[in-house]
Amino acid sequence: MLIAGNWKMYKWPSETAAFCGGLWERLAGTSGVDVVICPPYTSLAEAVRPFDRTDVAVYAQNVHWAEEGAFTGEISTRMLLDLGVDGSLVGHSERRQHFGESDETVARRTVAALEAGLRVIACVGESEEEREAGQTELVLRVQVETLADAVGAHEHLAVAYEPVWAIGTGKTATPEQAQEAHAFIRSLLDVPLLYGGSVKPENADELLAQPDVDGALVGGASLDVESFAAICEAAARIRS
Repeated sequence: MLIAGNWKMYKWPSETAAFCGGLWERLAGTSGVDVVICPPYTSLAEAVRPFDRTDVAVYAQNVHWAEEGAFTGEISTRMLLDLGVDGSLVGHSERRQHFGESDETVARRTVAALEAGLRVIACVGESEEEREAGQTELVLRVQVETLADAVGAHEHLAVAYEPVWAIGTGKTATPEQAQEAHAFIRSLLDVPLLYGGSVKPENADELLAQPDVDGALVGGASLDVESFAAICEAAARIRS
């Protein structure tokens, strides 16, 4: 079971150091769950430092496919590895919506990261309009098959299903909706599958108990030590 916390554009380095110390104390003795945090770039070093000799992994929120070059605002695999970062998110719905990320660029980023030795959580999901139009499986098929064609079922790849209509809206897919989407994705690409979309301590048990849900990509609830730790503990209970 994998629980990843995506901090988005929150937490300064000083806040990150305090959070990491608190999380490590809070999760002491918890087993059966792999924990990942994804801070903004400016806090990566602060996160790596306290977790350097622990089981908590630190991922970036994005990574470029080039090792270096004239790509203003991007970050390379070599830069992340030099910091001691373990992996990266790729293709988050906010990257697709606000910054023009496409299925093809998501695949390029994924290939580069995996080839460099980083782990990857690649994000897929449909918008509210696409779901209402009955296009959920079509959208997921295009997104997932692009990844499958590029890298296949790589041992360091996980896929996060994040229905766009449930990102930062307070809406959450029902456990049945999550399971249905995850089962479909697994039929296309057999890798660990995380659910992302307003995951909270209050709904974590039901979502994580679904047979094809292997973990969660947590947004807002990952910014608070207590709520994030509670989700991690729910995952540990389910796997025990």
